[in-house]
Amino acid sequence: MAKVARAAFRNQAEGFGLLSDPTRLGILSILAKGPKNVTALCKALKLGQPNVSHHLGLLRMGRLVINTRQGKSVVYTTDKANLKALASAVAKLMPK
Repeated sequence: MAKVARAAFRNQAEGFGLLSDPTRLGILSILAKGPKNVTALCKALKLGQPNVSHHLGLLRMGRLVINTRQGKSVVYTTDKANLKALASAVAKLMPK
């Protein structure tokens, strides 16, 4: 297997691994409806701030969410390009 393909598969596997957690899927589902800060995510998920922040950090490192500062608040959105890349990777696994 070529090094390029192996690296692409490794990146895809990391992305899929991030999607394997219910909390992270919940975060992405909420963010798919629009940008939110940590407080809004905690309220929607009924989870504590340390837990939500931990999962947001993992999603950010995996490039599935983007954070921007708005005043004193940090707002999160989905990284549409990287989520589309994962969806495309799954679509390529389907028989034609």
